[in-house]
Amino acid sequence: MTMTGQRTHTIDRGVAEGRELRRLLETGPFADALRAAIRARGLGLDRIRYRLRGRGCSVSLATLSHWQSGRCRPERPESLLVLKNLEDILGVPPESLSRLLGPPRGRAARCTVPGEGLVMKRGRDTGT
Repeated sequence: MTMTGQRTHTIDRGVAEGRELRRLLETGPFADALRAAIRARGLGLDRIRYRLRGRGCSVSLATLSHWQSGRCRPERPESLLVLKNLEDILGVPPESLSRLLGPPRGRAARCTVPGEGLVMKRGRDTGT
């Protein structure tokens, strides 16, 4: 394949990814839109975390990973501030990711420390 053919293929893929990102920013779900925005920006989670830290936002790599996998989502005020800065770093329109969150889902949907939320019932962990 010629260099021109390879370049055309790369451009076509970039255009398709841009369309997909725009669609996901409009329709969600949040995790898919975040993942697409990260991919489109071409930054790794460690680099994103570094840039957030430069803006005074502290977030763990695990939390960023959980957000983009859909395991949990930002809900606390501190997390929503991180998300606002993340939208800017990723170059997506303001509130385009935030509005995909919808109403809070409750404690079970938040990122928690392993073991947090376990309840002891009659001497054993129930995991509820």
